[in-house]
Amino acid sequence: MGVSGREIRRIALPIELIRERYDVIVVGSGYGGAIAASRMARAGRTVCLLERGREFQPGEYPDTEMEAAAQFQIDLPEERTGSRIGLYDLRLHPDINVFVGCGLGGTSLVNASVAIQPDPRVFADPAWPDEIRMDLATRVARGYQRAREMLKPNPLPERVGLHKLDALETSSREFPEGTFYRLPINVTFSDPSAGINHVGVFQQACNMCGDCCSGCNHSAKNSVLMNYLPDAVNHGAEIFTLADVRWVEPSEAGGWRVHYQMLETGQEEFDAPTEFVEGDIVILGAGTLGSTEILLRSAERGLRLSSRLGERFTGNGDVLAFSYNGEARIDGVGWGASPPECLPPTGPTITGVIDLRGTADVKDGMVIEEGAIPGAAGGILPQAWADASAMLGVNTERGLADRVREREREIESLLRGPHVGADRNTQTYLVMTHDKGNGKLRLVNDRLLVDWPGAGTDPIFERVQRNLIAATRPIGGTYLPNPIWAKVMGHSLITVHPLGGCPMGADVDHGVVNHQGKVLNADGGFPYEGLYVADGSVIPV
Repeated sequence: MGVSGREIRRIALPIELIRERYDVIVVGSGYGGAIAASRMARAGRTVCLLERGREFQPGEYPDTEMEAAAQFQIDLPEERTGSRIGLYDLRLHPDINVFVGCGLGGTSLVNASVAIQPDPRVFADPAWPDEIRMDLATRVARGYQRAREMLKPNPLPERVGLHKLDALETSSREFPEGTFYRLPINVTFSDPSAGINHVGVFQQACNMCGDCCSGCNHSAKNSVLMNYLPDAVNHGAEIFTLADVRWVEPSEAGGWRVHYQMLETGQEEFDAPTEFVEGDIVILGAGTLGSTEILLRSAERGLRLSSRLGERFTGNGDVLAFSYNGEARIDGVGWGASPPECLPPTGPTITGVIDLRGTADVKDGMVIEEGAIPGAAGGILPQAWADASAMLGVNTERGLADRVREREREIESLLRGPHVGADRNTQTYLVMTHDKGNGKLRLVNDRLLVDWPGAGTDPIFERVQRNLIAATRPIGGTYLPNPIWAKVMGHSLITVHPLGGCPMGADVDHGVVNHQGKVLNADGGFPYEGLYVADGSVIPV
């Protein structure tokens, strides 16, 4: 049974029903793949979408520590642990770690659903093709509007107050050059008419549980599983899960052949022959890591691609940090398996921002957002935060009385859990800024590796730390940087917004795809007919 006892409506089909050929094959089901499938199906094309993960529906996401642990797949340079279809896909590398979602809906299933537009000055960078800049006021603007119509972003209603949001507003007073406001987020805050949304899917209003990033079991988060994917199915698209696309090649019959391997069948444990499906058009929307990996593997098998493939990888300047055990109440840990509304409201993962993008140089800008830790991770927080604070914390309150109160709160959390004491008073910071974007994705022994020596030593991250210490001071907390960014850990980073790898460029010497997302042929530089990339991997800066 699903949300509120409703029967779960599956939209993926058994792989036995896949046809030999389609007009369009879409690889991946996050924002890139889901939107492509919806638009192509609406255009009357026969569409096949292949997704490596499984189909989760509201009511099926982990809400306990044990359930969450079972959904982790961890990929290291030399080995991997966990199921290849685990929802939480963590890639560990020496310089930067990457977290993405694996399931029908991609990372939209486990993100914070923020829908903010970039600073327009970003597009002044010469790395963007001229055609993009010329279309900003027309096609790009219409693209934003179409996305808003389907994803329905809106801010947390003013009638709703949250302690973590109030604390962020208090912190914002340290930044007179910035702006504090409630962000547009893809979350439903009022019940749709008859409980059915604009594409015929059951949804209900957010209950403020704070578990957005472990997967919304309340059917309130507007992931692409709630809109673009069912819209594609409504218009005839066929979706198949557990299909891990390996590479693409031209088909002898014209168009493209997509090779895939079915997961959870045992075939993935040995070098079994791939299966394939053919189509006139292939749109890679498997994300920065997935689309780049597929093209790298395709290049090894003879597809002639730009030498820029794998370049300009960036973590979007992501920083995770905390204000631990402060004087201000936060309630920043989600409910998890606790009965609904038995705990104070946490609210959606991110609701507000201190916008510091008004800098003279656009690349010095950043945004500081508050966050929430899913309740499924709550059990490990008291000891983890206490230990990290002892080793790395920067206390912004020095008085003896303050230290006594801090210790009392810490003991309370250690004894009674993350919804009281020190952990209840801990703010999560999520920062996005501009890093140098010169990471490299490589395929080594058929494994995708991120190569970016010194990624965390970029001076921008020192500026981020200074700003976060300033944000922590007015709420009386102990600033706690992400432990893996510590000097002893080599200033390693973690990102949830990987970009690049198949960057746009004016020509094949400067990019992997052109301004339309068409993959460029290294022989002559012209675009391949019918082969596209449509996801964050094409971002060139």
